[in-house]
Formats: sequence, C-alpha cells, structure tokens
Amino acid sequence: MKRYLYLAHRWLGIALGLFVLAWIVSGVVMLFVGYPKLTPAEHLSRLQPLPADCCIAPAAALAASGDPRTPLSLRLTGAGGAPRYLLDYGDGPLLAVDARSGRRIARIGPAEALASARQFARGAEVRLLDRVEEDAWTRNHALARERPLYRVQADDAERQLLYVSSHSGLVVRDASARERAWNRLGAWLHWLYPLREVLPKPVWSVALVYGALLAALLTLLGMLIGLLRWRFAGRYRNGSHSPYPAGAGRLHHVGGLLVGAVLLLWLVSGLLSMEPWGLFDKRSTVAAGALQRAPLRAEALPGALAPALQRLHQAGIAAVELQWHMLGDRPYLLGSDARGATRILPADLSEPARQRFERDELEREVRQAWPDRRLRFDWLEQEDFHYYARAEPSLYSQLPRRLPLLRVRFDDPAATWLHIDPYSGAVIEQLDQCRRAVRWVFKLLHSWDWPPLLQRPLLRDGLLLAFSAGVLVISLSGVLLGWRRLRLRARRRLARGPARPPLS
Repeated sequence: MKRYLYLAHRWLGIALGLFVLAWIVSGVVMLFVGYPKLTPAEHLSRLQPLPADCCIAPAAALAASGDPRTPLSLRLTGAGGAPRYLLDYGDGPLLAVDARSGRRIARIGPAEALASARQFARGAEVRLLDRVEEDAWTRNHALARERPLYRVQADDAERQLLYVSSHSGLVVRDASARERAWNRLGAWLHWLYPLREVLPKPVWSVALVYGALLAALLTLLGMLIGLLRWRFAGRYRNGSHSPYPAGAGRLHHVGGLLVGAVLLLWLVSGLLSMEPWGLFDKRSTVAAGALQRAPLRAEALPGALAPALQRLHQAGIAAVELQWHMLGDRPYLLGSDARGATRILPADLSEPARQRFERDELEREVRQAWPDRRLRFDWLEQEDFHYYARAEPSLYSQLPRRLPLLRVRFDDPAATWLHIDPYSGAVIEQLDQCRRAVRWVFKLLHSWDWPPLLQRPLLRDGLLLAFSAGVLVISLSGVLLGWRRLRLRARRRLARGPARPPLS
C-alpha cells in the first residue's frame, strides 16, 4: 500500500509541480500588485464640476431614451469632456443620452472612445488599438455589461491601457504598464490565464478546479508520506529523523511537515473560490429591489438642474456626477464631487442637502418594503468580520465601505442579510448563508482576511510572506526531485538501448 502512495505522490508531483510553484510565486506578487481595476475614486477624479446650464433636464433625458421601460436609476456624468445621461435598467447595457442635445446615443464610435480616453488620460496622446470582447486585463464578470470594449493606448507617464465601453462611452478599466508587467507574474499566472487564452471558458474553469483538486491530493499524500517516513522515536543511520540525506530530499520532507498544511489550505480554499458544483449559489428569495417601491418616472424628476446644483454647492459639494434613484416611493438625488464626497437631497428639493439618511427614516422605509417579514436591524459603527475595507491590491478594494452601515437581517430560510448604505439609501450587498460561507472558505482561509490581522497589515503581510517562503521551498525542492527522477529514467532507458524486435 505504501508503494502506491509513494508512486501517486511522485507522479502527481511531476505532473503538477510547476503549476503549484506558479501558484505560490504569483500569489506572493498579488499581495502587492492587484489585478487591474478602475475604482470609483479614479473615475470621479477625472471629471469636471457640472455647470448650472450644462444639460437638458433629467425628465427630458428619460423621454429622449425612447425606451418604454422604467429605469432603476438615472445618472449624469461626463464622457469625452461632455455630459452624458446613463439609464440603468438593472440588466443589459446602460442606455446613453447626450445631456446637451438630448439625443440618444445608439452607438459609441472610435472618435467618442478616443475622446473619453483622452479626458481620462488628462490630455495625453491616445491611439486606438482595436475593439475586443475581453483580453488578459478584462476577463472578470464586472465588465459584462460594457462589452465589447475599445482598447486605447495612452502615451502618458504610466503608459496606461484604457478600455472604453461601447455602450456608455465611459472608461471602465485602466491598466498601467507596471500593473500589466507584474500581473503577468501575478494574477494572469495565478488564475492560469495562459490556458484561458487557448481554451473555452467552461473548459478553463474545469481545468482550474480539478487541477487545484489534484494538487490538494498531491499535498495530502505528501503529508501522509512525510508522517510515515518520520521517526518520532529514534533516528536513521544519517542521524536524522528523516531518511533523506541533506539537500532537496530533506528540505522537501521537513518543509512539507512544517508548512504542508498551509499549502493544502491555500489549494482547497483557492479551489472553492471558483464556487464549483453549485456549492455557493445564492439561495435567498429576498428581492432587494423592493426597497424601491415606486418606479423612477419622468414626472417625479426636476424640470431643471440649476436649483439642485445650487443646493449641493451650498452643502459643500461641487458636483461632478449626479444620480437619481428611488427610496420607497420618493425620488432622491445623490451628488458626488471629484474627491468622492456625497450629499443627498429629495429630487423635488423640498429639504436641504444632507450627508445621509436618519436612522429612523431608513428603518421605516425598510419595514414598509417588507411589511410581512420579521426584521432585525444592526447599525455598524466599525468594521466587522463581514464588512471591512481592503487595501488597494485586493480584488475588493474598490467596494464602498463607509460607516455607519445598516445591516438588515431577515428570518427567511436562507438567513439573508442586506447591507444598506445610509449615505445613498442603496442596497450595496446581499448575503445569504451560502454567500457568507464564501467569506470563510476564501476570504478568510485563502487571503487571511481576519480582522486582527487586517488591523495589523505589516504582521499579516509578514506571516503570508513567511509561509509563502516555506511553501516555495517545498515546491522548488519537489520540482527538482521530479526533474532528477525523469533524468534518471531517461538514463536507464538509454543504458538499456533500443528494444529488440521479438524473434519470429
């Protein structure tokens, strides 16, 4: 039985050793350089304050869309140096309306894409490369509504590669030369995107899941063999508890016993991050959209922008972006400035602008949205295990994590939570038991997002680097041992010479 364990571990190691090594090296890189993304702060910082006479009225923009549906929200922003209304219907691409002429923009052409890229690059020279569905820096689902994308090269100091939505005309992703270079050794390698370049997405996903599963089996077998070969009482002839002489063999044996469990943990949690076999599919039946009990109709919107912009200015906001949405049966306007500061006020301007909704007011709207549910309200004044900010390299660093926050707990079978931002009244996150499980199996076990460590980033990074170094020793020594085994087999085959044909 032991012989089969050794053979399984040996040949799985030979087959997967380089993959495991690549995962460890790229994981270390991802601690410091994240996958390219465009944050809300980057987007807002490129916009200019909206002049009082810049645009047609919001109601006119809704009428100009020509779409009989009612949007969930209406947003006024800038693209290519010109104001633009964007209508969000919840699914599918955003619908764009020119905020000056009132003309629906049916298609974003290359000239508009270059204008948006030039504005984002602060006037640097730009050139259009091509139009793509996706590439190495735009593979994640967050851009599904924006595809296809214009790919534009900016000749600025950072040599940014900019991606412009063919539906809204906004720059939706930027990737500097530094990010692209490091990500070739980081996220691009960690997620096996070289395979994604040549395999269909479903095949790549299966390869990633089962490759990680086999690597976890490899590690588990290695830990078992390591325990079987270790002499807890007594020593081998070489004077060590390990039978292997000094060198790669002993490093692999002793290192595997010391940090093999960490490697196994990272492989299993990385596998589960792909959410295979429907394990973490959303099971909640709570409709978060119920908080918007009335549609956003043209008659509910103001006839002019100037009074709203004046109110926001009086509240300390030089608005660069406006967004109208419903809370309950009442429309509200959220204004943002270039630094990301916000103010909210009723669309009819019946009240002064303020930073956020009052607690009683927001709780009342939630109760009216779900009158037949038993609800529990928690107001978070500080970050906790399920709501916390991350540093810039993280995949989740762009998510808003303002405080205080209203957490609404439902009594449904899926134990749903809603996170509601009192600065806007919007549901920013919906978590049921399955989605909270992802927090445990991936964000905690794989990324070590544990509050005491997140509060001590130097300690967290130090521990991750120390264990990564140990796992790197296991991987490198394993690859070396596998290479030696293959060379030995090749030499033996050559020594035996070519096989003789059987006698007739």
